[in-house]
Amino acid sequence: MESAKQLSNQIPEAQAGRRARLFFIAFVLIGVLGVWIRVYPSAGFTGLGYDEGLYRGYVTDLINHGITSYPDFAEHYVEQQQKLAAVILPPTRFLYIFSAYLWHEITGADALLSLHRVSCLFSILLLFAAAGFAWRLAGPGWALAVFALMSCAPTQIHMAQHALIDGFFAFWATICLWLLWENLKRPSDPLRLTLFGVGLALMVLTKENAVFAYVGVLALLAANRWLHFGTITRTLLLVTVAGPLAGLVILIFLCGSAETFIMTYRLVVSKAAVLPYAIATGDGPWYRYLVDLLLASPLIFLLAWAAIFRLKFADKQSLYLLTFVAATYLVMCNIRYGMNLRYTNMWDMPLRYLAFGCLSDMTRSFRRQHLLLAIAVLLLCAFDLRQYYIFFVQHDLYELVTAGLLRALQILK
Repeated sequence: MESAKQLSNQIPEAQAGRRARLFFIAFVLIGVLGVWIRVYPSAGFTGLGYDEGLYRGYVTDLINHGITSYPDFAEHYVEQQQKLAAVILPPTRFLYIFSAYLWHEITGADALLSLHRVSCLFSILLLFAAAGFAWRLAGPGWALAVFALMSCAPTQIHMAQHALIDGFFAFWATICLWLLWENLKRPSDPLRLTLFGVGLALMVLTKENAVFAYVGVLALLAANRWLHFGTITRTLLLVTVAGPLAGLVILIFLCGSAETFIMTYRLVVSKAAVLPYAIATGDGPWYRYLVDLLLASPLIFLLAWAAIFRLKFADKQSLYLLTFVAATYLVMCNIRYGMNLRYTNMWDMPLRYLAFGCLSDMTRSFRRQHLLLAIAVLLLCAFDLRQYYIFFVQHDLYELVTAGLLRALQILK
């Protein structure tokens, strides 16, 4: 009898060990695939993009003159931008530029290659951050699914192939979203509060789009009154204000004066509104982003949309992510001449989490749910890779505007 009991106890332990090994193998294989897809140069467009040329110029100036000359770059930008009819990217996107400069200092790579490598690195880091965030939200099974779906996300791969800032920014926005969740669930933890404040500051140092993500953070704090994601403390509110303020102070210091900093953003806003390319491609109705997301990754978008109608109040994790996406969407869809699918990179993890949630809910009554979910996730990954091939390999897209997406899909001839 005793040996029979021991044997029955050993069987579940053996099954658990086998599952753990399979999970580890799957995680490693997905990680290798996700990294390889991003590192391998697959993009059809191999020229120099407009944004890439400007970033290369800033990094080259930093290499030639050093970090102490940054106020001179800002003043020169203001002088130059006042004379130009069209907007050029501001030097206040410091963290991306400085990261490429550090890459150059460590590896000796030229400015453009350093920018490419930084974009690729942070696309990879975002892939693993998304998996970690999903693990903290719902456990290892969900983490593995989100990890797989993110590894094949078309726009994520595209960001890794070019010297573009949006994937870099999406990493910091996702990190801030994750750290806010951690602080709501575990209030008054000094380490988590510090990391959250630093994350917000670094997000502000990355790009002016930090305003959109910050609105999402504030919306989550406000919605916590009714949705009860966790506990809000005075210290958390203080850090939520102090983090971005620290980023602003650093930017003002880098610009040399508050006057130069304010003038820089005034010129960006005023000149962007009259840029012919932005007028031609950056406008549209409030549902413009819905159309673009449907074109870029239709199955993920439709599943995430369906998940909204299946949400339950008890599903705090999905409500948390949905609130962030909805709040940022509300701001972003009202920016005249300022809409571009590249800006939605910070939604990729939430949308894929919601999409998998919908799949999990739909297959709940099936006996072999795990097998069905695995097959569904593999099919979604294959479809997204096909979308990447169509857009960025076969049709050489660089800018993610609606007309280009429609032509690539042969909706427009």
